[in-house]
Amino acid sequence: MLSTATYRFSSYPSSPPLNQIRRFSSAASVEYPPIHHHPQWSGLDRWRRSPLNRDRCWGPNGPIEEKPCEIELRPTTSPPSFSSCSSLAEMGGVVLSSADPLTKAKLTHFAYTKWRLGDLPVGFSHPPSRPARPPKPQLVSPKEIPPPKSSGLPLNAYMLHNLAHVELNAIDLAWDTIVRFSPFIDLLGEGFFADFAHVADDESRHFTWCTQRLAELGFSYGDMAAHSFLWRECEKSSDDVAARLAVIPLVQEARGLDAGPRLVNKLMGFGDHRTSNIVAKIADEEVAHVAVGVYWFVSVCQKMGRAPASTFTEILQEYNVEVKGPFNHSARQEAGIPKEWYDPLSTTKEENKLSKVYDRLACIISMEQENSSLGK
Repeated sequence: MLSTATYRFSSYPSSPPLNQIRRFSSAASVEYPPIHHHPQWSGLDRWRRSPLNRDRCWGPNGPIEEKPCEIELRPTTSPPSFSSCSSLAEMGGVVLSSADPLTKAKLTHFAYTKWRLGDLPVGFSHPPSRPARPPKPQLVSPKEIPPPKSSGLPLNAYMLHNLAHVELNAIDLAWDTIVRFSPFIDLLGEGFFADFAHVADDESRHFTWCTQRLAELGFSYGDMAAHSFLWRECEKSSDDVAARLAVIPLVQEARGLDAGPRLVNKLMGFGDHRTSNIVAKIADEEVAHVAVGVYWFVSVCQKMGRAPASTFTEILQEYNVEVKGPFNHSARQEAGIPKEWYDPLSTTKEENKLSKVYDRLACIISMEQENSSLGK
């Protein structure tokens, strides 16, 4: 077992400590501790300081603000009131308890907007055991997901539905991270919660784009079965922030970096350029989310006095998490994930190549020495 000490949690205090009630007025007021001896995504600071993104619809040429959107997407239920919420964590609890997907996405943007523009503390709240879900889609095991030909959806809608499901789960994963670890703001710092609230807002925008495009194609989220694999992975790390960061951003979200370009190419081959543009934009923005995970994982490891690389490997072994290729090495490197973290064979291959070179050089030197001695 990892000795994560103060970072492994299984119970919650009955009320937030007094020193947790801090005020937040703007993104510029949040401080981020430096991390040492580890590469970071070059755009991380720019992403953190970026203004609120209100481009929640996909126009003729890309993202646009919600108001001019051609297809009106209204939640099927009235959103719960945020009037009684006095903190970011309490808002997150409301989002997690909202079953309707579009309501969840809209409340996420409302909460993040209020957090960014208002004067709210991180606060404290209890997360539900599982996020609320609508009656559809039916959740099954990954092996029970129908193949495209028997799904009842054309290939582009099939792939888009799968992506929408990933994005909806990503909203809940970000909020669960905020709410679950809200009692430990003194250990993690306010920047941790600011970053994951930003991630949640991005994911809600991505889900809205996917839902809009599905509607344009004549379908909706819930028209085919989906899996619950992502949330099962989340539950594994419910008591350990280092494990949460390793399992979700550095494994699950990093898979999006690998799959994004392949999905874009398939959609282009199918002839759906509009959907491929949406997916390409989402894949591009996911780099920031993986980079956030890298930053906070390294930061937590430094606080624990542990080496990030070996800690990452030990966590995956402890939680039985497998990292599968093929890998998008360039996107992972851009996000700050070293190759040796997820592809240890690459290090072995390089060592084997060097070993073969050294063996060949030794053989050549030995032959030259032998020829020299024969010539005497």
